[in-house]
Amino acid sequence: MMLLHFFIVGIGGGFGSLLRYYISVKCNKHFIGTWIANVSGSILLGIIVKFYVEGTLPELAWLLIGIGFCGGYTTFSTFGNETIQLILARKIRTASLYIIASFIISIISVYLILLI
Repeated sequence: MMLLHFFIVGIGGGFGSLLRYYISVKCNKHFIGTWIANVSGSILLGIIVKFYVEGTLPELAWLLIGIGFCGGYTTFSTFGNETIQLILARKIRTASLYIIASFIISIISVYLILLI
């Protein structure tokens, strides 16, 4: 059963990574693509967590979507790299807005979803 869990997480992660890359390409590899992926991934994860905690989402769906897909789709490392690139380009205001908007919108969205 454990091997199946790894396989399910890997499949979800692969699809998540592919979608994140697609969004990045469509946004011309601009930091907005990562922002879209991180915020929308946080919202999706908030919804998935709510169903999982309520017991209405099966464990395999949690592994596929919550851990696999959302884990591959969202990316903290790219977010960090893009923030550093903005700072190095002396775009401090843009970097600050990127950090604040990513954090606040993601956290508030998940919080509001969990309240529903």
